[in-house]
Amino acid sequence: MTGPLDIPAARRRYITVCVLFWLPLGLSLAPLILLLTERGMTTATVSGLFAAHSLTAAALELPTGGLADVLGRRTVLVAAGLLNLTALTLVGLGSAPWLLALGMVLMGAGRALSSGPAEAWYVDTVHADSGPDADLRPGLAGGSSATSAALAAGTLLGGALPWLLGAGPDLGARLSEASSGLVLPLSVPLLLGVAVEIAFVLYVVTALPEPPRPAAALRDVLRGVPATVVGGLRLGGRDTLVRRVFLSAGAAGSALVVIELLVPGRAAAVTGGSESGAVLFAGLACAGFICSGLGSRLAPLTARLAGSGERAVVVSLGAGASGLLLLAPTAAAAGAGALALAAAGYGLVYLGLGAAGPNQNDILHRRVTSAGRATALSVQSLALQLVGALTGLVAGALRPGPVPWLLGGAALLAGSLLWLRRSGPASPNERRGPGEAVWSGHRPGGTLEFHAPQRQE
Repeated sequence: MTGPLDIPAARRRYITVCVLFWLPLGLSLAPLILLLTERGMTTATVSGLFAAHSLTAAALELPTGGLADVLGRRTVLVAAGLLNLTALTLVGLGSAPWLLALGMVLMGAGRALSSGPAEAWYVDTVHADSGPDADLRPGLAGGSSATSAALAAGTLLGGALPWLLGAGPDLGARLSEASSGLVLPLSVPLLLGVAVEIAFVLYVVTALPEPPRPAAALRDVLRGVPATVVGGLRLGGRDTLVRRVFLSAGAAGSALVVIELLVPGRAAAVTGGSESGAVLFAGLACAGFICSGLGSRLAPLTARLAGSGERAVVVSLGAGASGLLLLAPTAAAAGAGALALAAAGYGLVYLGLGAAGPNQNDILHRRVTSAGRATALSVQSLALQLVGALTGLVAGALRPGPVPWLLGGAALLAGSLLWLRRSGPASPNERRGPGEAVWSGHRPGGTLEFHAPQRQE
């Protein structure tokens, strides 16, 4: 086996994995609901299909994170790719409700499997090459930016392909007739996503080397996964700083769900029609991904200017909260000025969340061991999903107007204020990142300690 990759090579491969994994999701964003409707699904059925996806992802989030820590990052990433490949095929070609439901469940399982292993692989590789004090932010920021770019490009392409195919009725009819009605113009982006998933699986197998792990029998896997899950659940209970990381993820989930629930209706109201509103929303979604990617690229600079990653989280989440608070007073307003203010607020939300993410995860990885890294990321993702779901239920029950926007802004502002409090005395083995400041002998932000028998990294 060759030696560990150097940091630039690991960064390039991590970024490539992010692009290949998230591009199929971007391709499916715009056409998915329309495709399900075209297949004869009612609105209630479509809601049920998406609920099956979300509940599957939430239920499997922690067990699959533990699986990555037991079996290895590459194995779990390959499984995620194969599940997504199967899911996109079923949803793209299926017409029976049970086939579509199976596809959405498999897509949720693939989403849960993918939460953490790629990032954990990158951190493990950097630590193997340069030690535990290596600066992780540039690579984490690059991966986050690549994810946003893949989602933005996929959203635009996924929306444009069906329109281009449908613009020529003869072409669309021939496509449907040649496939006995299985392939519609709206199916094409999902089937293109299948091809990308194949490339993803092949790339993971060939480009992500891992140190050999002890052979794991099924009994060992079943024994090891619950232990890592329990360890992940205890992370937030042992350390105030850990709770800040997870609560901040929940605050981000609240902000995102408010955006996703309210912006489509606002776009339709602005344009005067659901179809034109959908086009506007697709453009806004693309702009949001671009702003998120830009924020991620600025994360290392934000940390340097703020003096530490913890202070950067305060600034970034505060900026995102300001964006939602700008959207609130424009909820019922009209005119060019109100629209400009709303657009600025929308971009600020994604810019702030994009800048906060790499700094929070850099904090996370400085104390987590390789044995629990993917599990810790799964706990963080689970917090985002569960708090976001709860906020969505509350926001959906509120009367339209500024109040739902204020709810998301208040949650994100609370997440920012958490990082203003000083932590307790630093533990002897606590490490500071390159160039990070210490406030009065205390590290002001979050570190994550995962107690495990393996050596500390």
